Amino acid sequence: MSEERAVVFVVDDDPSMQRSLDTLLRSVGLEVRLFSSAQEFMRADRPDAPGCLVLDVRLPGMSGLTFQEELAKAGVALPIIFLTGHGDVPMTVRAMKAGAAEFLTKPFDDQVLLDAIQAAIDRDRARRADAAGLAELKARYRELTERERQVMKLVVAGRVNKQIAAELGLSLVTVKVHRGQVMRKMLAKSVAELVRMADRLGLPGTA
Repeated sequence: MSEERAVVFVVDDDPSMQRSLDTLLRSVGLEVRLFSSAQEFMRADRPDAPGCLVLDVRLPGMSGLTFQEELAKAGVALPIIFLTGHGDVPMTVRAMKAGAAEFLTKPFDDQVLLDAIQAAIDRDRARRADAAGLAELKARYRELTERERQVMKLVVAGRVNKQIAAELGLSLVTVKVHRGQVMRKMLAKSVAELVRMADRLGLPGTA
């Protein structure tokens, strides 16, 4: 299966730095989108693709660190690689604590930046795959009937069929049918796998 092409978003108000990064990133086959400010980035239509954000710390209107906070509030989960010519330890700590993928001081080694970008893209691919898997899991759970959800909740809580039948006022045969439907619809090959699914869905009693 071919991987979806990644996009690197560059936010830097220095035209020469923009050109340099654009040339470097395109030379290794990456798609690049250039922006001069945080506001310009937020106004733009962005492709729904894996990627990362290469962000200058010092920007007009809004600093890169403040922009990082605004992106988090807006639910934009792109990994961020900070670039700065004026980095200091507190600034680096603040950025990394807020989830930055990397913090590089100009001038930086091209290969170090490329390696950081590849790691950030891999991280974003994994996040997107995880989100897609969870969305699919939620869709399967929505296909269960209310009774099947009740049975699933008791199965993952460790109840055996006889206990489930007593608790729900059902016959043993009916419980077995519902349990089979739950396993089939959720695509669970074992109770252990069903428990993991319930935990990932955040169902009550699985935390």
